[in-house]
Amino acid sequence: MADTIISNIPSSADESGSAGWIVALVIVLAVIIGSVVLYQKGFFGTATPSTTNINVTVPNPTTPSTTRQ
Repeated sequence: MADTIISNIPSSADESGSAGWIVALVIVLAVIIGSVVLYQKGFFGTATPSTTNINVTVPNPTTPSTTRQ
């Protein structure tokens, strides 16, 4: 009977996760660039200015007059 020998050649460490890191980097860059573009287009909106007018009158402080003698 003939023996069957199976030899598994280990793949290099570069092949195992580099594709995943490249995909993750592309997705992160797309999110950042998309957010900047949407912000510049005004998609997120700006705060509407308030039309409420608040007038405050602050009394002028009076100091006692000091005269030098």
